[in-house]
Parts: sequence; structure tokens; C-alpha cells
Amino acid sequence: MNKPVFIISCPFDTYSGYGGRSRDIVKAIIETEKYDVKLLSQRWGDTPFGFCESHKEWEFLLDHKVIKIDNKPDIWMQITIPSEFQSVGTYNIGCTAGIESNLCDSTWIEGLNRMDMNWVSSQHSKNVFAVTKFEKRDKQTQQIIGTIEVEKPIHVVLEGVNLDVYKFLPNNEISLDLTSIPESFCFLFVGHWMNGNVGHDRKNVGLLVKYFFDTFKGTKSPPALILKSSTGRNSYMSREELLSKILKIKKLYFKGVKNLPNIYILNGALSDQDMNELYNHPKVKAMVSLTKGEGYGRPLAEFCLSKKPMITTNWSGHTDFIDPEFSTLLPGTLEKVDASAANQWLKPESQWFQVDGPTTIRVLNDVFKNYKKYIVGGKKQGHKIKTQFDYGSMSKLVSTILKHNIPEFAKKVELTLPNLQTPKL
Repeated sequence: MNKPVFIISCPFDTYSGYGGRSRDIVKAIIETEKYDVKLLSQRWGDTPFGFCESHKEWEFLLDHKVIKIDNKPDIWMQITIPSEFQSVGTYNIGCTAGIESNLCDSTWIEGLNRMDMNWVSSQHSKNVFAVTKFEKRDKQTQQIIGTIEVEKPIHVVLEGVNLDVYKFLPNNEISLDLTSIPESFCFLFVGHWMNGNVGHDRKNVGLLVKYFFDTFKGTKSPPALILKSSTGRNSYMSREELLSKILKIKKLYFKGVKNLPNIYILNGALSDQDMNELYNHPKVKAMVSLTKGEGYGRPLAEFCLSKKPMITTNWSGHTDFIDPEFSTLLPGTLEKVDASAANQWLKPESQWFQVDGPTTIRVLNDVFKNYKKYIVGGKKQGHKIKTQFDYGSMSKLVSTILKHNIPEFAKKVELTLPNLQTPKL
């Protein structure tokens, strides 16, 4: 009996957040053992290919790679932004991280409606899609003829953390060398420094740098900030661009100010194991992210397994798993997306989060001075991720959703011809 053909178009072989999401989803589907899974490799922005070949635990995915589709697949899945969703198979699934703002473009709603079912990473994304509506107009008369809104089901499929990789490590199991950083107390940020003026890039790295300087300028023996960051470009070029951005902030806001705390850039690719060692390194005491919006926030979940304090914003996808009882969720307000950070997918009237500055400065200072009181919460937050937001939980959810939504396909029987006894001449 042949299994239903399940083709997944996704950036599974790229060094990107969507790449990680793709690999986990694909693995979970393969593990159901119910489908003949084939992969179409897709690009994700400017991020490089070659992840699977460089990571032996993921090499098996290359065995499922195909160059083209010969026949209409039984099941088709696309892991990308919704505007690119196309109905290719008998049954079609769209999978996306979703949206970081409070609105999405109409092309995203139209893309969701081209599929039979859609998966998103967080309740935030589902809610944004559910409330977004547009007027549908006649192309010739421009008269309103209806409403464009989501008509197809949406399921929240969490991004489960791989507990075989991301876990608490004692100091004697950490070999990552951070001896070039003299400070013993470091805050850590992980994520791309994207387009946008200070206070307006989506990950809000520029404002984090400014608030970090504001908090600890003139402090005797201040902490350091480690930016595990890039611009998504070549490592050397990316590093130089990041240094230039930090220097610009210094000149713009701190000209003539002496004794600013140090900021260190970790640029370039680190393995998953290296990232876990970074999270657990004794010099890294807490993670901080002033993000304006996340479809999920994968590094935040990974870091929590180190059992250290988490400081982030009270908005968007990561609030699914970051518990305000155990971590620090910073307050703020929604503000219009600045033109410097706008892209083709954000509506001009879209809003996302802007963190409250005085609260951020107060919290950073308090975590530094009164670190021990935040440790208890960090341990509880780690336990929540380990028991509720791991890969196993995600895999079970994927299997359940497929079981209850994918239709039965006609069984294909391969004909086996009998061995014919031919007469000897």
C-alpha cells in the first residue's frame, strides 16, 4: 500500500528562524509514518543554505528532497508568509509564523483562504488574522461587494524546543570561550538587528542599546550586554554594520559621556549546541528583549531552559509561553509602525509594541543589583517550557491536527505480476 504523498515547500535547509520552524514541522510529520514526505527546498531572504549538511542530526531531511513535482500531491504544505500560499495539492496546508503587528495585509488573508487549513505559531497571530477584515470591491466599479476575511480554519502549532539540545548545563560542561569578555555579569540579546531608526527596528535592538547605556553609564563595575546578532548578511559586513549602528547611538545620545558600559557582538553562525552553551554560560545572567513583536520568539523559549531570568515585552507571540508570574514582562503601548521599518507586508496603519523606557531602565538595574530574587522565577519558567512547550508536545499536536483534519485518500495498490513459467525451447 502506498502512503499519501505529502509535499512540503519550505526553507528547511536555511540558517533562519523559518528554517528551524520548517525542520521541526517536517520531522514531526515524518515521524507519524503515515505519509510519503517529499521536500521542495525554498530560499528565505538572504540567509544561506547548507544547514542540514553541516548539522549531522538533520542530514536525513536531504533524503526527502526533490527538485520538482511530477504529479499533483495528495497533501501540499507551504511554510512561508501567507501571501505566497498556493493551492497545489488535493488538500492544502499553509504554515506561517504569522504577523508581529496588530494588522496584516489583505494579500495575507487571501492567501490563508486559498488553503484548506492554516497553522500559525501563536495565539497572537491567530487573533490578528481573525479580526482583520477588508472591504471587497468590484474591480471595474469599485463598489463594495463584500468583505475579505479569514474563512479557513487556523490552528496554533507551538514551536517546540528540542530538549536533547536545549537544557540546563552545569559550568563544567561548558566549553564556549568568553574569556575575551572581562565582565562576570552579562545581559544577552539574540536576534537580527533589522531595518528601522532607533526605537523602530522590529527587534528594538537600537533602543535596547540606548536604554542599556542609560541604565549603567557612570556605574562602577557595570554589567555588559552581549548582542548575538547580525543583519542577515555576510558575517564580516554584518559585524561592521552593527558596530556602526552602536557608534551612531553613542554619538547621537551620549556625546561626551564617559564610562559607558561595554557591548559585545557575537556575529556569525553558532551551532545549536554552542547556542545552548551560550545560554548557560556563567557570565550570561539574563536574557533581555525589547521586541516590538514576535510571531513566536524561538530564542526566548530556548533560553528559558537555562533557568535564568527572562526580561521581555508584554506583547505578541512569546506571551503564549513567557509567564508573567515567573518572568518580567515589560509594559508599554502600541504605536504606529515607523516608515523606517515598514515593508511590503505591513499595513500603513499597522501598530506594534513600544516598551516603556523608565520601567525598562528600572528593571535592568534591579536585575543587576538584586539578581538572586529573579532566579526562583527563572527556574519555574524553565520548568514550564520543559513540560509544556517542548518538541514532544509540538509533535503530538501536529499528529492530532493531521489525524482529525486530513481526509482519507484512495488507497493505491501496487500490482505485482506473477512469475511466469516460460517453456524451455
